[in-house]
Amino acid sequence: MEGASESCPSGVPAGAQAAEQPPAGPRPAGSMEPSGEALLHPAASMMQAEEGCKPLASWEQAGAALQEAHGEGLCHQEVMGDGNQGVLEPQNPFSASPENASPVAVTKSSTLPELRSSEREEETSQNASLSENVTSSTGTGSIIQTVMWSRAEFHETTQSEKLCLDPELLPSKAAQQDYHMPDVITVRVQMDSESFHDVAVKIERPTFRKPFLGGFKNRVTGVEFHNAGSQTVPKKRPEKGTTLFCRETQTVFERNRYQQTTSPTSTQMTKSGLYVSNISDKLITPGKYLTAEEYHKRRLEAVIVLQKYFRRWHARNIVQNLKEKKRLRLAWEAQEVLQREKEKEDKLRMEQERKLNPKTKEDFDLLYHALESWRQEETERINRTLTGAERKAALCGLLEQETQLIASIGRHKLNADEDNQQKAVLHFLDKCAQPKRWKACDGKITEMDTQYTLRARELLEIYRSVSMNDIPKDERRDVLLTLRGTVKEHKCKLTQEIVELIDREVDLMSREVKECNLEGLRKRICTLFLQYIKIPKFNPEVARILKVPPDPLKLYKNVHFCRSCENYLPATEFPIPANSRTVGRCHFCCKLDNEARQRESFLKCRLILESLRKSEADYKDDARIVFLVQQQHLQYMIENIWGCQSALSSCNDLYDLVMVRWDKQQEWSPWNTILLTKDEADAHLKLHNLQEAYEASFIHGIKHKHIRAKKYFAQIPVMTSLFHRSDKQANAS
Repeated sequence: MEGASESCPSGVPAGAQAAEQPPAGPRPAGSMEPSGEALLHPAASMMQAEEGCKPLASWEQAGAALQEAHGEGLCHQEVMGDGNQGVLEPQNPFSASPENASPVAVTKSSTLPELRSSEREEETSQNASLSENVTSSTGTGSIIQTVMWSRAEFHETTQSEKLCLDPELLPSKAAQQDYHMPDVITVRVQMDSESFHDVAVKIERPTFRKPFLGGFKNRVTGVEFHNAGSQTVPKKRPEKGTTLFCRETQTVFERNRYQQTTSPTSTQMTKSGLYVSNISDKLITPGKYLTAEEYHKRRLEAVIVLQKYFRRWHARNIVQNLKEKKRLRLAWEAQEVLQREKEKEDKLRMEQERKLNPKTKEDFDLLYHALESWRQEETERINRTLTGAERKAALCGLLEQETQLIASIGRHKLNADEDNQQKAVLHFLDKCAQPKRWKACDGKITEMDTQYTLRARELLEIYRSVSMNDIPKDERRDVLLTLRGTVKEHKCKLTQEIVELIDREVDLMSREVKECNLEGLRKRICTLFLQYIKIPKFNPEVARILKVPPDPLKLYKNVHFCRSCENYLPATEFPIPANSRTVGRCHFCCKLDNEARQRESFLKCRLILESLRKSEADYKDDARIVFLVQQQHLQYMIENIWGCQSALSSCNDLYDLVMVRWDKQQEWSPWNTILLTKDEADAHLKLHNLQEAYEASFIHGIKHKHIRAKKYFAQIPVMTSLFHRSDKQANAS
């Protein structure tokens, strides 16, 4: 055989003729006899006979369809080839055991005509017994093997049955032309020895034409066998989501066409026997001859005219752009001037507001500084205008006014301290009541409340309600009852005292006592309740905020003695300058001395230092000196070295002054800095060569100030090690 493929072991002849296949031989003696009643419905037999010429896969699909149609009666069909092509072994999807399976009869065709006639007579008698159930068949010479499964006996029984139809009595072509496969067929399945079950099977017709997959041809008989294909629809290519174009849509098609003028002309003239009208003729007279020099001269004059107009248009555009830029520049400068004036007014207004309503330590420093400035001006005026007894009387009056102003500032300070203390308490309680927060990997903040945070939040709300004033008596009584129930959960001396004070206030309120007489009692209740909140036993969340040392003995190693107030205080209460060798006075004594004598304000110097540190952090070049310089050091530089004014414009408004690098390639240091206004600093940082931008005298003055600053900071031990580092950077640049 030619072209036999291992992937398709079974084949069906492409033009299978009944005459080519010999009839089946007689059954062996030991083979099982088929049942007297047909196992398949006549329509099913007809379908099997008609599709006998199709590949084996069609029979396997029919068996699969029957198996899916019902789960109780199962049929499996196999197609066996003729004797010349060999025997197809039946597949066994039911895994039947060898004991229950009956032997499969294999029949080989005989070449003798005498045996063929005897076999044909026997098969005719067998076909006559099956004529009641089998109505028509188109597959001649085919062998149908049916496998039945008996549910009653719970084992499989294999029964072989051979049907051979005479091709002379029923030609295959005529049967195929007259028969049409219906959409639904009925299959009769034998359930047991006496009962049958009819199952309706829907025929699925192919929706496409199966491709030719090759095959082989029998050299002896000349029968062609085609390889069988699957019944599944071909897999579609997945869409890539992009539009693809072939080569043809990207090429240009050229086409040649011939064109001819639509108005033909002729040159025929009048002659003998032909008259041509001259009405439409035109008389053309020759003009002045134009030489090449004259032609080029005219061209040059025309080009010059065009250039004049173009240059005029171009110059007009340039002028318009310059005017527009000038207008924008003037508008920007005017806006900058207005913005600077507005910022200055806002600063003055804010400073005035801070003086009128001081709340922080810096506000009171400004107030004391203004008082000292006023005292010095008045003293200078009195010394300049008055003498003798009048001068002494004026100075006594000035001292009296200064005393009154200091007393007024003290009263404002007490009120501010009370308000600040109340705000600090609320901030402390609010911090205890905050939920737990953490940041996830996606950047989202997750919050979680615990039983301790909920307890702290409840105590915070009660404290706010108790601290409120000017509320109705009924609401005040409800707040006190809530507070009483909260503190009564824990029995101790503190809670008993709070309960007694609450009962006393409720009793006084019932007796219509004035609220002004209850202020002291209410303050005692608030103070004791705040003390109750700060105990970790009653408010566990407060334990992580209170700064309680685990071992008090460790504090003794870090305690210093203040010679001014004669108190032992921790090291954090002492301002220790970088150039000091001993511990001086504490913060409170320094503040008291400043208010009584110098009355200086460090607000402006602090703003300059903060701006300097922020600008140095933006360079990201590992600057360290700027973070070692303290506020008093920067104040010394501004007042004694730079004279509280800009090095260029001599502007003395400290709110508008900033310190920047003299050489921006090096790290900032007191010997590499310059004091300028904000606009001057922006322009200075854009310079690339300082020697060309500034005069030699100006540069010499700046270097002299740097030497003075280096001499002052040489007293600080920490700064000494940084001198060599700055020198190396200067040499490298």
